[in-house]
Amino acid sequence: MAVGLANGCHAADEEARAEVDVLNSRLEKTTQLTKKIQACLGRLEATGKSVRDVSGPLTGETKRLQILGNNIDGVISAIERLRQPADSKNDEEAIIRLGPEKAGLSSYLNSIKRLNKALTDMKTSNLRANQQTMADLQRLIKSGNTQLESSFDKMLRAETPRSIEPLQYTTKNTPFPLLTEDQISRLSLMNSYVSDNSLSENPLIKMYADVRGQYLSQSLVNLAYASVNTAKKKSADAIYRSGTNGIGMYAQAMEGLFVAEYDNICNVFMRQDWGAAFQMTCQAPLAELARTIRELNNHIKAHLNTDCYLAYEVTEIMSNLSTNLEGRTGELKATLAAALKPVRETGKSSLAELLDDTKRRVGGMQALPSDGSPVPIVSETVQRLQTMVDFLRPISSIMISLGDGGWQSGAAANTSTDGIPSLASFDIGADGKEIFAHYCTDTIDVLMAALEQKARVLLKGKSLWGVFLANSVTIIERMIRDSDLKPLLEGRLSNLEGWRKKAKAYYADASKDVSMHLFDVIHTNRSQRPHSGSNESASILKGLSSKDKDSIKAKFQQFNASFDELVARHKTYSMEKEVRQMFAKDMQQMLEPLYNRFWDRYHEIDKGKGKYVKYDKSSIAAVFMSLF
Repeated sequence: MAVGLANGCHAADEEARAEVDVLNSRLEKTTQLTKKIQACLGRLEATGKSVRDVSGPLTGETKRLQILGNNIDGVISAIERLRQPADSKNDEEAIIRLGPEKAGLSSYLNSIKRLNKALTDMKTSNLRANQQTMADLQRLIKSGNTQLESSFDKMLRAETPRSIEPLQYTTKNTPFPLLTEDQISRLSLMNSYVSDNSLSENPLIKMYADVRGQYLSQSLVNLAYASVNTAKKKSADAIYRSGTNGIGMYAQAMEGLFVAEYDNICNVFMRQDWGAAFQMTCQAPLAELARTIRELNNHIKAHLNTDCYLAYEVTEIMSNLSTNLEGRTGELKATLAAALKPVRETGKSSLAELLDDTKRRVGGMQALPSDGSPVPIVSETVQRLQTMVDFLRPISSIMISLGDGGWQSGAAANTSTDGIPSLASFDIGADGKEIFAHYCTDTIDVLMAALEQKARVLLKGKSLWGVFLANSVTIIERMIRDSDLKPLLEGRLSNLEGWRKKAKAYYADASKDVSMHLFDVIHTNRSQRPHSGSNESASILKGLSSKDKDSIKAKFQQFNASFDELVARHKTYSMEKEVRQMFAKDMQQMLEPLYNRFWDRYHEIDKGKGKYVKYDKSSIAAVFMSLF
């Protein structure tokens, strides 16, 4: 059994050695194979290096050939593109020949745009072979632009009436007509292309201005004529009344038409062209407005006394028009200021001219009423001031521009300005009212001074001067009190009161002469002085000498004669009720106390026979009462 185990172990060892030998044999083969593979890799690396050395130059040349091929393809493609417009020229020319109406505006504009792009590309390439094609394209583009402008003009004229009647819109307060949306769409498309392709000014602006400007002018021309015709006077001395001239309706219609036209322009043209297009479109109607204002100005100058108010009204109306248009459009202020300037300057100069005319008219009078009656120029002058109140806004503006007292002769000429008054300048504040009140008082002073000077030359006697001046003062005061001048001049008539006092002083001069006969001489050195104011007339007379008694008799007689003459003159004068009462009261206050005193002292001089003492106290009081 031991032998069997030994044999078994020996067999296992043999088998293990055999397997090891096999593995060693395989490992040796693997080592030999690895060496062969390494040798092959070495030879392959050497061969690859040789291939790279040979193929490198070939690769660079291939890339250069590829780039050249691509460039050639690009040139061929560009040539094809450049030849394409020439190939499609006939198609575009057919569209251009049809015109925008037949071809359709969008198709027509696209065709012109394609021609412009093709021409630009050809100019960039600058190929000599394309010169003829370029000339053909330029001809087509020029023809296309001309037809487009002609179509713009034709469409605008077809849709623009010759004129409209503005009063149909102003009286009904309805908006003025605008271009329709379809018209605006087509016109704006045309303008968009022309504006983008114009090298200088947009020619469509002038076309638009010519067509629409004529429409505006024709629509307003009748109102312009009406403004001039309504200024013509049926009566030479008729005073202009506010609103009777057609200039107000003219300005209202102009504002409505201009604002509507500005809306059209904003819808048709580019923003940068709005101002130029609006100015050019309004040029013709504004020229007609300037001509109308010049004609009105000539009329105002020829009738300044009665129609100066029209200058004030035109100033306000045109200034408001300018303000409104500037607020809506931002345009036309300078143009309207230039158009208004003649009338505004006339309005400014009229203030001084009216004062000078008052002096001239009074100075030119050859006679004054012999009874002291007032002359018409007094009421006419105040009536002029009353009428000015209706135009206080523009007059206030003019006076503020002149400055307080600027209406004095020569001052107005030195304050000329080309500017148009703003809306703020028509705000009649305290300054405007103060300056106007000052002008009114200056006017009254000029009138009264001229009347006094003329009265001293033509009327005899200070009493008559006083009556004449007092009548004038009373009429002036009454007309002020009963009109809109009252609140403006209230508390500012101290100068008028001064003229009243001067009139009273003139009239009192005759009463002073009469009163001189009522003064007697009292001898204070006598032992028994007469009792002044007592009823003991007889006792007083006893103390008088024969010479003193004769003097008293003479004084009574002189008083009677002068007093009767004074009363008779007083009754012959033509006086306003207030003047008659004022002068009668002044006479009574001056003479009655003196006469009563004199009568108390000396009435017994004729012992009641009435030979010397014509009036007792009651009878003379009755005479004074009859003077009222």
